[in-house]
Amino acid sequence: MDLYAVMGHPIAHSKSPRIHSLFAQQTGDDIEYTAIQAPISKFTEAATQFFEHGGKGLNVTVPFKEEAWQLSEKRSEQAQLAGAVNTLYLQDSQLCGDNTDGAGLVRDLTVNHKLTLAGQRILLLGAGGAARGILLPLLQQHPEALVIANRTPERAEQLAQLFADFGNVYAAPNETLDSAFDLIINGTSSSLQGTTPAISNAVIARHTVCYDMMYSNEVTSFCQWAHANHAVRCIDGLGMLIEQAAASFYLWRGVRPDTLAVAEMLRHGN
Repeated sequence: MDLYAVMGHPIAHSKSPRIHSLFAQQTGDDIEYTAIQAPISKFTEAATQFFEHGGKGLNVTVPFKEEAWQLSEKRSEQAQLAGAVNTLYLQDSQLCGDNTDGAGLVRDLTVNHKLTLAGQRILLLGAGGAARGILLPLLQQHPEALVIANRTPERAEQLAQLFADFGNVYAAPNETLDSAFDLIINGTSSSLQGTTPAISNAVIARHTVCYDMMYSNEVTSFCQWAHANHAVRCIDGLGMLIEQAAASFYLWRGVRPDTLAVAEMLRHGN
């Protein structure tokens, strides 16, 4: 039986073991997938020990994604630019790092929700690690423009400059946003605090789709704000979570599971 795990701190809340066990049931893969809470200051030791004891692949979540990046001996282009790794695996005795967050988001948007990103005006709220992790896959969809807005404008400007070679990406202070976008992505953690980003509702028109990278059993505060301002749809991040897990599973096992079936089960608490 091949060993896999997700590592974070805290980790008890993680849905990853359930998701990957459902994937394995579907595909007939004989795997064991557990959750490991690594001590805050001991990620490198814990990850190294996991692979030394026969581990095949490791998902990495908060707060260890940057340390996983440093630990990786070989990184994908996406991981290199994101500055963070959420998937580790061994290949030819090398520890390889990838970041599947952006691929998971784009697949959820374009495949599961049938949205076209090419030629669209996209607003990305936030300039932290979550935002950085999704920028390259979003820009590879060729939007007309991708605007990054953040409470600290300097961080948004730095991100825009870092990804300038990959598409039309710009930074804008929150208070200057006064026109509507086709798609708004909340890459902040505001929904975890039950708040909403401090931006004008002028960014939402009746055709605007909103996407919250956070998810919960209840409607997130960002989605409540979107609905209150007449967005045509607001989607939470459960689909992204499942799709990034499927991308990891594919890297490890070479097979892509049926994510929609898993999403249906998780939505209904099965």
